[in-house]
Amino acid sequence: MVLLNSEEVSCNDHHQVDVVAAAGLQCSGDMLGDKQLVSQVILEGLEIEEPPADEMEAAEKKAGISRLMAGYVQHLQHRSAYHLGYPLNFDYDFSPLAPFLNFSLNNAGDPFAKVNNSVHSRQFEVAVLNWFANFWDVQRDQFWGYITSGGTEGNLYGLLVGRELFPDGILYASNDSHYSVFKAAKMYRVKCIRIATTVSGEMNYADLKSKLQHNTNSPAIINANIGTTFKGAVDDIDQIISTLEKCGFQNRYYIHCDSALSGMMTPFMKQAPKVSFKKPIGSISVSGHKFLGCPMPCGVVITRLEHAEVLSTDIEYIASRDSTITGSRNGHAPIFLWYTLSKKGYKGLLKEVHICMGNARYLEVLLKQVGISASCNTLSNIVVFERPKDERIVCRWQLACEGNLAHIVVMPNVTFEKLTVFVEELAEKRKDWYQDKGFDIPCLAVDIGKENCYCNLHAKKLRIPKV
Repeated sequence: MVLLNSEEVSCNDHHQVDVVAAAGLQCSGDMLGDKQLVSQVILEGLEIEEPPADEMEAAEKKAGISRLMAGYVQHLQHRSAYHLGYPLNFDYDFSPLAPFLNFSLNNAGDPFAKVNNSVHSRQFEVAVLNWFANFWDVQRDQFWGYITSGGTEGNLYGLLVGRELFPDGILYASNDSHYSVFKAAKMYRVKCIRIATTVSGEMNYADLKSKLQHNTNSPAIINANIGTTFKGAVDDIDQIISTLEKCGFQNRYYIHCDSALSGMMTPFMKQAPKVSFKKPIGSISVSGHKFLGCPMPCGVVITRLEHAEVLSTDIEYIASRDSTITGSRNGHAPIFLWYTLSKKGYKGLLKEVHICMGNARYLEVLLKQVGISASCNTLSNIVVFERPKDERIVCRWQLACEGNLAHIVVMPNVTFEKLTVFVEELAEKRKDWYQDKGFDIPCLAVDIGKENCYCNLHAKKLRIPKV
């Protein structure tokens, strides 16, 4: 019978966490109490063994597996309730789509081309792609794209197109770009020049201009962030294009827009710079499991039809063309994305954006009211703040951290009430950490600006906002 061990294991090198009990896989109690331990399942005891020959033993093992799986569902439900640091939307119900899990759906090859295999969901994939083509202002006969495994694959595809169009091009990406951009540069052996960012995380266009002017003989491949990973900063496409053309790169540049999270949000913000194929950009990628919400990682990448030809190859085995990175693709993801977009529509997405942005502003103010340095970009649902000293808080709430900062991504499933509980807990623990010694509070002026820093030096000059 397969069991999960019940013992304490490390969440990191310094702190201990509870492990869910083996028999019923019960989550640890009083998660808001003093103990502040995080429930975690360890995988010892999950080694795969051959089914017993004896019928009674086989039945016992089957029952044990059923208990384990049911318990792991409980564990995931519990941990999902304490998930704040990463851009995942758990606010969905896909139970009507459960019958599709009985089919092996493989959308191999070009989604717009015919294939011999009939067990796929390409018609749903094309419908989703057409929706995004309209979303980003490109005619149906002028674009190509496919549903990816997520934002990373979208970046890998877009930047590969740029490299194929300009084999001697140089990739320019800001320091706040997602790590997949630098992974792409390494994979494709493209020279990559990092561009400085402002305190908000937005690309520093003066630095971009300087770097471009030092490399005028090589075409430019630009990665533009429509919402940086950590601070949610949005690069200005118009400013990038203007800088390129002033530096003499007319018709010698390719712009890929990494829109993983914010690409589904900024189109619903009047003050946001518009991302559109009416501008001379080459490709856009967005994640499907982030703001939209999907049980499996997925995404969408769109490029211009003429650009896609540089990667298109006829494959006899599948009797189709293929321009994708992976070839075989998850055929369930298009159905889930189509279902979500059909249910929510533009009005539903607009409402969710409005709620998330409002809750993000509320979180920023709440943190500042208890004396915690915090910042939230105007076009972002990501709130960055002083990194907790106790890593158990980081593990418990699954916060994403970089250097002196932690962040919370306020998704549709992150409620007003959950944010209140988090801040109250953090404020209470913080009293113990600093023991009312103001000089111990870190200065984050360099990280988020002195106007958002509540250290002993800068807090005296700030007015604490009201909710």
